[in-house]
This record gives sequence, structure tokens and C-alpha cells, in this order.
Amino acid sequence: MKLLTAIIKPFKLDEVRDALSKLGVQGLTVTEVKGFGRQKGHTELYRGAEYIIDFLPKIKIEIALDDIQVDDVIEAISKTANTGKIGDGKIFVYDLEQVIRIRTGETGVEAL
Repeated sequence: MKLLTAIIKPFKLDEVRDALSKLGVQGLTVTEVKGFGRQKGHTELYRGAEYIIDFLPKIKIEIALDDIQVDDVIEAISKTANTGKIGDGKIFVYDLEQVIRIRTGETGVEAL
């Protein structure tokens, strides 16, 4: 099993969610986060004063997957979240040792 974490631009969330639904992904967790990568933020002008915006709004998606789904999910996220511009995001894949469904006590892939 794997835990996939994707950091994407906020306006791409609906497209990514639709693409994952078509693949049969049943559950995901979405968190609004802030951060920066190579773009290092930007400068804004407000009432004549300059402000440096270091942290940009992003969306963090976490999905627990069976190993056989990982490549398809990576491809779907990569295609739908891509704008071709800096700051499109990243995908991280971690090994997931154990999953337990609290309600039923199921473990492993059955708990996903």
C-alpha cells in the first residue's frame, strides 16, 4: 500500500477530483495549505505599499492506495494539474505499513 500526497494549485482541485473518481479512487483528504517552491512568492502593491507574499495558497491531497493503482493515479494527477507554468506542484509517494478502518476493524487493503 502507498500514501500519495499531491500539492497542486487550488483552481485545479475539481479537475483532479473528477479524474480520480473516473479511476475509482474512493477516498481522499484535501487540506488548504500555503507554501512556496522555486517561484519564491511574489510582491503585491496595496495602498501604495509593497508587500512580499512568501507563501502561496496550495491544495494538499492525500490518498491511501493499493500498489496497483499508484501509477494510474500519478498519471491522472500529473495530466489534470499541469498548467505548464511554475508552481504546478509535486507528487510524493510513501510506503504505507498498515491501514485500519476504525468502524469495522478491517486492516490492510480491505480497509481502503
